[in-house]
Amino acid sequence: MKEEIIFAGFGGQGIMVMGKVLAWAAMKEGLKVTWMPSYGAEVRGGTAHSMVVISDEMVPSPVISSPTACVVMNRPSMDRYEDTITPSGTLVMNATLIDRSPSRNDIDVLRIPATEMATDMGNTRCANMIVLGALNAKLKIVSMRALIDALKDVISPDKQDLIPINEEALKEGARLVARQ
Repeated sequence: MKEEIIFAGFGGQGIMVMGKVLAWAAMKEGLKVTWMPSYGAEVRGGTAHSMVVISDEMVPSPVISSPTACVVMNRPSMDRYEDTITPSGTLVMNATLIDRSPSRNDIDVLRIPATEMATDMGNTRCANMIVLGALNAKLKIVSMRALIDALKDVISPDKQDLIPINEEALKEGARLVARQ
């Protein structure tokens, strides 16, 4: 098993947290992992992406040029990364903020209205966990328990009160995929 995933969006959308939670969850399950964050010129509002490689074998490099999966949270990220996904790969898109359909027909696409769903849940900042839950449900990378446990390790001590809504967001993303 090997997944090479790029998470991309604006700073402030939880791009780094998505990658880090998945990386921690995979480590908890004994998988080999690399996580590489990349920030644009500005942290909040600028572009951001993180690369996560998960494998049952050693990972020789954290750099990804042709991801097996890509999560895009905004239109600029969709425009930048759609063409890099390997054929038969997976694109998870935040359909609330992306106003176009993918141009490719050789990839699996999950259109998740993540920002809208997060707003309905009462906190727009959990949109990232909705798409992470959907991605994980689609690819079956780690258990839901590992993702939830990883939240506790990744979310800073002063924001631990956000764990319940993020846990619910992970589950909601997984339920959405199960219904499709």
